[in-house]
Amino acid sequence: MTADVTNPKSDRVRAVRALAQASVRARRGQFLVEGPQGVREAVRFAPEQVRDLYLTVDAAQRYPEITDAAESVSLHTHLAAPEVLAAMSDDAQGVVAVLRHRAVGTDEVIAARPQLVALLHHVRDPGNAGTVIRAADAAGADACVLTHGSVDVHNPKVVRSTVGSLFHLPTATGADLAETIALAREAGLQVLAADGSGDHDLDQLADAAEVTVAGGAAQAGDATGAADSTEGPHLARPTLWIFGNEAHGLAGHERDLADAVVRIPIHGHAESLNLAMAATLCLYASARAQRHAHR
Repeated sequence: MTADVTNPKSDRVRAVRALAQASVRARRGQFLVEGPQGVREAVRFAPEQVRDLYLTVDAAQRYPEITDAAESVSLHTHLAAPEVLAAMSDDAQGVVAVLRHRAVGTDEVIAARPQLVALLHHVRDPGNAGTVIRAADAAGADACVLTHGSVDVHNPKVVRSTVGSLFHLPTATGADLAETIALAREAGLQVLAADGSGDHDLDQLADAAEVTVAGGAAQAGDATGAADSTEGPHLARPTLWIFGNEAHGLAGHERDLADAVVRIPIHGHAESLNLAMAATLCLYASARAQRHAHR
């Protein structure tokens, strides 16, 4: 087994490296996935998007599950010299893939009748955006949506932060906040905004969901049964959660678009939670209530 891509100054290598730039990604309709975990998930869950796959000889021997998965779907693996991978990416860890964009529209997300969706509004930090996508995946959410003005979901830092979750659930971008909320309501989703100014306490909503389900109000297989038994928001209902900008949160008119605004209680002395942590708590609270309602 020998490397067939050996020149770190070649046009091919420069083309891959250039995908770190947003303008290049947009023009080519391609993006970069770095490291074994992200590439493994891309090959397993989105092989139709994979255009090129590069591994060092050592990485190909260390991660045979990647090369085996690629071979099973007829993806050619380029074996490259270590200096080639280093020139392509600062965080390659011996494995890099070039993927084609897959456009996902908000209407496509909502048409699938989701039970739980995370909407990021003007979220600009790559690490936060990627972590929320990863948390949504872990909680069992059906999709993520990013409004226009949010970070590019194909930014290498976002892709790395998702640790492969970007390829596990649909992620729509460039959405309009008001239009997305309208679509969600038409599809029967309640719209909850996470904000420290909220009138509703997440802990109390979680407790209420437990009591309602324990009392038998929710019928097996019907998550709306629990919601109909009380006024106001109910975590067991199909839900679109809105999470705002890291520094400024949601503006008043944006909060007003939601059915309810929910705060996460701070029991200790911390001033607040960061966006990704707050989103994780909200998504898991809804996911738990929905699972219990379907039992």
